[in-house]
Amino acid sequence: MSTQSNRQVICDVLIEEAQNNANLFVACSDSRGSASLTPFANAYPNQFVEVGIAEQNLVGIAAGLASCHKQVFVASPASFLTTRSYEQCKVDVAYSQTNVKLIGISGGVSYGALGMTHHSCQDYAAMGALTGMRVYSPSDAQLTRCLVQELLKDDQPAYIRVSRSASPDVYEGNLDFVLNKANVLCSGSKVLIVANGEMVFYAKEAAARLNKDGISTGVIDMYCLKPFDEATLLEQAKDVDLVVSVEEHSQYGGLGSRVAQTLCHHLPKKLIEIYLPDEHLISGTNKEVFQYYGLDADGIEKAVRNAL
Repeated sequence: MSTQSNRQVICDVLIEEAQNNANLFVACSDSRGSASLTPFANAYPNQFVEVGIAEQNLVGIAAGLASCHKQVFVASPASFLTTRSYEQCKVDVAYSQTNVKLIGISGGVSYGALGMTHHSCQDYAAMGALTGMRVYSPSDAQLTRCLVQELLKDDQPAYIRVSRSASPDVYEGNLDFVLNKANVLCSGSKVLIVANGEMVFYAKEAAARLNKDGISTGVIDMYCLKPFDEATLLEQAKDVDLVVSVEEHSQYGGLGSRVAQTLCHHLPKKLIEIYLPDEHLISGTNKEVFQYYGLDADGIEKAVRNAL
């Protein structure tokens, strides 16, 4: 079981890259500690920009640096980065196609105890609606490392949502990673569970229980929300009776919406969507929130059994 958070992995990869890349810059909005980027700031102070609690300025400055041929990674709480600086993300980054990678730290209900002001349950929808913006939600440390390493190779905008807590390992051994291609953890003939971010671990656990009871269940890690890997979804869903989407996000405009849209257009199937409801959520740790709303392994397993 991993004890490393995805945000720490991002810092590690950026430090490795900065050793040979003087054009790599990291910018934060008084969030270097919560983003686990203090080691980068200490190691490369001349490539680190602290803006303070000013998210709009943060994104604007990052876009300005990128226009001067710098490669910029921005880190700020997802709840603020994707709301306060939305216009800058739209115009300065997505529309202008600047080489800025936006990292939404503590996404979803990572700040669970702080309540709705700090929840980020709309970011998939908001960032996915921006023309020219890619959207990713990696599930564990190994996938996060592979994703960031690939994004360092291109000059296009992207939004990456990561959780606050350490993410349990989803992948064992070396991951055969292809950017923008979903990962099939296992195939099934009865049920297909499509998940991303922290939900993948719970989906995998639920599938193991269902498979043990003879309910053949597959799992897709759809870390790439945009571009969305329709081909893998359709291939894995073609023979199953039930498709299940699981996301740490509102029911509107996220993973479930993309799965439903794809199936409706190409492969009508019975679909159930597990998501955070359109209401002011309870306060508590993220695991308590997951359990309460049925997003943990028990909730996913129960939903599948009820649907069947």
